[in-house]
Amino acid sequence: MTIQLHCFGESGNAYKAALALQLSGLEWEPVYVDFFNGATRAPDYRESLNAMGEVPVMIDGDVRLTQSGVIQQYVTEKSGLFGGKTPEEAREVMRWVFWDNHKLSSQAGMTRFLMNFLPEDKRPAEVIAFMQGRLKAAYAILDAHLAGREWIVGDALTNADLCCCGYLYYPEPYGFVREDWPNIDAWLTRLSQVPGWKHPYDLMPGSPADRA
Repeated sequence: MTIQLHCFGESGNAYKAALALQLSGLEWEPVYVDFFNGATRAPDYRESLNAMGEVPVMIDGDVRLTQSGVIQQYVTEKSGLFGGKTPEEAREVMRWVFWDNHKLSSQAGMTRFLMNFLPEDKRPAEVIAFMQGRLKAAYAILDAHLAGREWIVGDALTNADLCCCGYLYYPEPYGFVREDWPNIDAWLTRLSQVPGWKHPYDLMPGSPADRA
């Protein structure tokens, strides 16, 4: 049975789950969610797919999961990939997934939304500046950790990489310039060379160009 991932291209959190599915070799397909026209706020979406009103949502037969980290873990359970090679590595992967959710992706996603998907006259400059300061601190932590490393944990691609990259390939400006962070830049290049990798706008339906 083909796994379905309810998602849309602009969502970095959906990209984390979609990329894990894509690189795992599991059979899957994206199902477009029209977020910007209110699909996730509709009562039927909340009742039938996700009461939290979010993407991604993964459906595999009778299994329905939400939250990208949980979906990534499910992919690991089914494929045997991306979970770390030892119990110690598995815990370290989890540590980075939690860090990303709290310190990196949540703030990158919010800042990118405020700077690109709100009307220009409604963009809160002081909030954006504050968020960019916090993001700069997160980039510095990740860049320093990647010095001398190919991957965030161990010697292979894991969910730590697939999680932390979630928003870093998007072209919209939100204060992240790859060239400013050479170790992150090299890591993103390395990840994009993994067979099967796709940019979020190529992997999932929906992009700003579709709404232009």
